[in-house]
Amino acid sequence: MKRKHILPLFLLIQIVLLKLLAFFPETVERFYSNSLYVWISHFSRTLLGKIPFSVGDILYGIVIFYCIYWLFKYRKKPWKDKVWTILSFISVAYFLFHFLWAFNYYRVPLFEKMTIKREYTEAALVSFTEKLIIKTNAVQFAITKDSLKKVNNPYTQDSIFKLTQNGYDNLAKQYPMFTYEIPSRKKSLMSLPLTYMGFGGYLNPFSNEAQVNDKLPMYGFPNVVCHEMAHQIGYGSESECNFIGFLAGLKNNDLYCQYSALSSALRYCMSNIGMKNEKEFNRLKQQINPGILKNYQESEAFWKQYDTFIDKAFHTFYDQYLKSNQQEDGIDSYSKFVDLLVNYYKGKEIK
Repeated sequence: MKRKHILPLFLLIQIVLLKLLAFFPETVERFYSNSLYVWISHFSRTLLGKIPFSVGDILYGIVIFYCIYWLFKYRKKPWKDKVWTILSFISVAYFLFHFLWAFNYYRVPLFEKMTIKREYTEAALVSFTEKLIIKTNAVQFAITKDSLKKVNNPYTQDSIFKLTQNGYDNLAKQYPMFTYEIPSRKKSLMSLPLTYMGFGGYLNPFSNEAQVNDKLPMYGFPNVVCHEMAHQIGYGSESECNFIGFLAGLKNNDLYCQYSALSSALRYCMSNIGMKNEKEFNRLKQQINPGILKNYQESEAFWKQYDTFIDKAFHTFYDQYLKSNQQEDGIDSYSKFVDLLVNYYKGKEIK
């Protein structure tokens, strides 16, 4: 075998092994998510967490620049040779991606770990949403003293990064598995491209930095931070990170963090109801404080400014990415966290 064929062959072996790994979530949970990954993530965040800018974004920029330079420099090189080189690069990146973070996609689902049912009835969804409306209305009114006013978050983004820790600290008292240590939460240097792609943030799997789009409407900013922090502690599923982020936001002592979590969850629930029962959607919408609806309008207006073919293309790509990483619902996985919410809070108060 020629040297240039070794890494491409390793890529094929990795793909096959990952297909097999999907059948052993308990092994991943024990030996990677709760062992090796804890060490890796702590090391990464200790090394990079105090650096005020995103090292991961710079790394991506360097890689993109080098790839363009390489393609130009070797443009006359036979395509066969270039393909082997590209496959070798992908093989190494694919290995690092999984070793440094993405094996978490194959861990035991949160449904099983927390013994939460997967299915719910429409009646259960409506009942939970009614409770959620009452809670969100109460927090919105506590902040604004006027049900007609939208919430304007007064904090700086750097302050919010620090505030979100309180929610995770409180949540860890009940569920130690959600303990968050050694912060590494940063504003993305690529916030404008992220906005055009339609993303509020992402976890850099190579640097373990939680990257947040700094152009987002501020009322929703804390919830996005909490979501990315959930990825950092080893959860790959978008629905699970939405759920963990919600719990951390709700457990926060700060009302603005609570409102960010509640208003986001309410929007997901209302969206799910709207797809199933328009009459119920309209009835419930009338119960929501107008100030909350104004925040939703603020968010819609923000994203509409950047609504181009770019976000549709990237959402299609991301949909396939999620499906290839144990999330069969693709981009719809985000809204699947409603399943966790409804069943977790069945017979419980939202607190």
